[in-house]
Amino acid sequence: MKKLFCLALNAIMLTSIVACSSNKNDNNDVFNPSLDKETKCEITVVGDYSNFEALEAEFDRFNDYYPNVGLSYFKLDDYKNTLGTVLEGNNKPNIFFSYTWMNGNEKYASVISHMENLSDPSLKLNLDCVRPSLINHDEENKVKMVPVFSRTYGTLVNTDLFKKEGLNVPTTWSELLNVCQSFVQKGYKSPMMGYSEKASSSLMNTVAYPLFIAELANDPNALNLANNLDPSAGEYMRKALEAVDGLIKNGCVDLEECDTIKDNYEKVILRFFEGNVPMMICGGDTVSGTKKRESQSEAFINAPFSYSFYPIPLTEQGGYFIDSPSVEFSVNKDCNDLEMTNEFMRFLLSNKELNEMASLKRLVTPTKMMSFDSVYAPFGQVPAERTISPELIGVKDTLVVQIRNASYQVGRGEITVDEAISKYGQY
Repeated sequence: MKKLFCLALNAIMLTSIVACSSNKNDNNDVFNPSLDKETKCEITVVGDYSNFEALEAEFDRFNDYYPNVGLSYFKLDDYKNTLGTVLEGNNKPNIFFSYTWMNGNEKYASVISHMENLSDPSLKLNLDCVRPSLINHDEENKVKMVPVFSRTYGTLVNTDLFKKEGLNVPTTWSELLNVCQSFVQKGYKSPMMGYSEKASSSLMNTVAYPLFIAELANDPNALNLANNLDPSAGEYMRKALEAVDGLIKNGCVDLEECDTIKDNYEKVILRFFEGNVPMMICGGDTVSGTKKRESQSEAFINAPFSYSFYPIPLTEQGGYFIDSPSVEFSVNKDCNDLEMTNEFMRFLLSNKELNEMASLKRLVTPTKMMSFDSVYAPFGQVPAERTISPELIGVKDTLVVQIRNASYQVGRGEITVDEAISKYGQY
């Protein structure tokens, strides 16, 4: 009885804490306009998405408060190379997509110079609603970009196919190898598929990157060596590269089948929707396009199935949740109507709006109140000790390039694991 009483008391206390937390967050989510509601102006957002319906839905809600503010989104061609020129031009955008890899890159020094300090208290932006691990601070502790989406890495799983074949979704490395062997025996040529033609966004990097980051996460010295391209850091890639090599050599991945997929977005999704791929290796940015393409796949329309996005179980303890910003917004401090631009950012930065936008885009929300789309539900089960934020621990793009190219060459059979390790810092 004492145990039951304690359990009941704990449940009541937990409910109270959650309720208080929820009420606090709800209060933070109440947007109170601070400018003249009759203000007329134009706000432009530019990025590298072909379309952005989720953001346009935010525009509509903002217009409920400011009906005379025109908001629009435009895609810039060759975004990485044209953004700097556009920011210097006559028609300056108010808000633009930004990425952590821009930091410290001399090529983007002019872009960084246009970014407003979003942590300025006078702006009254609710940065507290965003997970601290996703917020990047510069050397002066300023925040010049805020995440609006988060991403991770894993595999789309056709759960109906697993049920049909009487198999369970694997949760450990040995289970993964065994289930792949079972699928092969049942006639599936490549139980795991993914984009494989180029190093960028290849399935090899999607497998290797989380394991490599996990090796560095708890060892500051190792991370420092890897960031500085010290040749000795190559050894920390071993487990990641062996995992890539193991999946291919054990018949989990058939590269000939994978090479028929011509991009890591639409073609990956449509191939998965054909219904005969148990697992499709990809990143969250690819998953974001699944909902929209369900109605574009004749195969899926004729034979729909249930699917979810799972961490790849790379160890006997399971997989990892690599929690990284997908898209970040920066405000152009030199734009017209800066005051209203910051008002829109104040509106957007809330649990309510960020969660809504993530749900529509089918990406992981960056908020502390992690409201997962059902397709991402398996990541909600990953324990804290297996959740890693590369930006928080200080991962730099220099080491990302090394594991991306090393895993690609090992996966393609161009070099051995030992050869790739010896080449660390040369990619």
